[in-house]
Amino acid sequence: MIFKTKYLTLPSLERRYLGIMIIINVKDGESLDKALKRFKKKFEKTGVLRELRSRQAFEKKSVTRRHVVKHAIYKQGMNIETV
Repeated sequence: MIFKTKYLTLPSLERRYLGIMIIINVKDGESLDKALKRFKKKFEKTGVLRELRSRQAFEKKSVTRRHVVKHAIYKQGMNIETV
């Protein structure tokens, strides 16, 4: 028995962020510079650019894990110094 399915395949990045829309309400008398600054902050929080940059070059899981461990050791060292 053969099943054929038809569906739209999107790259995982597009599928993840599909439907996310950043809405900035510009208040009366507010300058566009302030509204743009709020937009940039919201956009940065979504992490879209960070993920795009990380996907530009393939990184092995072992290398990624090594970066995570090094970062954890660094953060732990920062906590010990401040206490």
